[in-house]
Amino acid sequence: MNLANLVHTVAARRPAAPAVTHGQTAWTYARFSERVARTAAWLRALPGVEAGDRIGIAMENCAGYLQVMYACWHAGLCAVPMNAKLHPREFCYILDNSQARACVASPSLYEGIASEAGHSAPFRMFEADPRLLDDMAASPAMPAVDGAPEELAWLFYTSGTTGRPKGAMLTQRNLLFMTLAYAADIDRLDERDTMVHAAPLSHGSGCYALPHLASGSHNVITGGSFSAGDMFDAIERWPNVSFFAAPTMLVRMIGDGSAGHADLSNLKCIAYGGAPMYVPDLQEALQFFGPRLYQLFGQGESPMTITGLDKRAHEVAAAAGDIGTLASAGFARTGVEVRIFGADDRELPPGEVGEIVTRSDCVMAGYWRNPQANASTLRDGWLHTGDVGSLDERGCLTLKDRSKDMIISGGTNIYPREIEDVLLTHPQVAQASVVGAPHPDWGEEVVAFVVAAPGTVPSADELDAVCLENIARFKRPKRYLFVDDLPKNNYGKVLKTVLRERLLREAKR
Repeated sequence: MNLANLVHTVAARRPAAPAVTHGQTAWTYARFSERVARTAAWLRALPGVEAGDRIGIAMENCAGYLQVMYACWHAGLCAVPMNAKLHPREFCYILDNSQARACVASPSLYEGIASEAGHSAPFRMFEADPRLLDDMAASPAMPAVDGAPEELAWLFYTSGTTGRPKGAMLTQRNLLFMTLAYAADIDRLDERDTMVHAAPLSHGSGCYALPHLASGSHNVITGGSFSAGDMFDAIERWPNVSFFAAPTMLVRMIGDGSAGHADLSNLKCIAYGGAPMYVPDLQEALQFFGPRLYQLFGQGESPMTITGLDKRAHEVAAAAGDIGTLASAGFARTGVEVRIFGADDRELPPGEVGEIVTRSDCVMAGYWRNPQANASTLRDGWLHTGDVGSLDERGCLTLKDRSKDMIISGGTNIYPREIEDVLLTHPQVAQASVVGAPHPDWGEEVVAFVVAAPGTVPSADELDAVCLENIARFKRPKRYLFVDDLPKNNYGKVLKTVLRERLLREAKR
C-alpha cells in the first residue's frame, strides 16, 4: 500500500490534466507524478535514510510542499509537516522529538531553524528554493515502495494549546480512510474540480489535498498567507472550487470590502472546521455563500473525520430556523462510531453530557514516543477526544467544550461555549472567550474576556442582559474583562490557558 500510487494512477489515466498550480508553476499529473518519483529517489539517497524514517517539512504553502510530501510516501518515509508560523525552537523540538533524519525548509524559514539546531543537530537541513526542488526532481526515478497499511505516513503534531505538542501517528490506512470518507460524505470529485489551498498545507488543507489529488482534481495554491481578495479571485477564475477554511477565514471573507461584488458562481463546497463556528456567524455565512457549507469535526488524532453536517442539512436547518442543528457538529461520518462516555467510561444515554469518544480506521495508531498519553487517550479501542458533548436521539452531536475548559462552579458544570454563543449575539461583541477563575466559595466563577466591535463600547450591564435573556442566571459571567484581542495559537484557536494564567496571577496579588 502506498498513498503516492493514488497520484500515479491518475497520471496514467489523465496525464495532461492539471494537478498543481502555484503562481507561475503549473504541473500536469504526468509531471507531478514524475517529480514525486524522482524526489523520492533523492530522499532515499541521503546518507542514513532508510524506509520508515521521518522527514520534516517546514515549508510555506507552495507546489514544492506537495512534491516533498508525496515523495516521502513514494519512498516509504514518514512525512512530518510543520506549521510555517512556528518559532525555530518549536521546529527543532518537533524535529528532535520525531527523530527526523532531514528537514526540508522554505528559504524564509531555513536560516532560523538551522541556527537554532546548530551544527550538531541529528538531522540534516535543506533549503527548499526552486533550484533544490528542481534538483530533487532531476534524480533517476525509483519505484514506489510497497508498504503495509499500518506503516506510518504522517506524524501530525498537535497544536499544543497546553504543554508540548504530541505527534499523532497517522498510518497509510488512516489517510486512505480519510480520503474515502471525503467522497462518501462531503463531495464526489473528478478532473473538473478545483481545490484552492489558502489554509496551511501542514494542517487541514493539506489533509484534503489527498482526496482531491486521488480524484484527479486541480490543486491551486494561493499566496503565503490567507487573503479574502485572493480567495474571491480564485473562485472567480477556477471551475467548481472547493476549499477548507477555519471559521475566522469565512468571517473575514464576508466582511471584506470586495465581498459585495464577488462572483461566487464557481463555488462548489466549503469544508469548515478546526474551531467553533458560532451560530450568528454561520447564519451570515449561509446567507452569503449559499448552501455550499460542510462542517466537519475531527482532530489530528482522527484527521478531519469524526462527525459532519452536510450541505443539505445546513440548508434545511437554516430554512426551518433549527438553531439546534446549526449549532451542532452533525452526525458520525461514514464508517465512524461516535459515543458519549461518562467518568467511568460507560456509554451515556441520549441527551446526557460527557466525553466524546470515537473509533474507526481513521483513528491514529497512537502518539509518537508517548506511552503515558497513549494510555489516557486510547482505551479499549476508543479514542478519548477530550471534548465534551452530547448526542440526541438522532445521533446528532452537540459540542460543549474541551473537558479541560469546563467550569465547575458550586458543584455545577458550566460549558463556556454556550455562554460565548450568547455573548456573540450582541452586535457590539466581536470576540468572546469564557474561562473559569478561582473562587474561595464556589471553586470557580465565570469570567468573560470580550473584544468589542470597532468603534463600540459595550457595557457589562448590556452583556448581562443578553445573557439573562438566553441562559440560566448561574451561567452568566460574574466579570467581564475587555481586551484588545484574544491570545491565539498558530491555528487560530484561542489560548484559554493564557487567559486562565492571567486570572491566577491577578488572584495572587
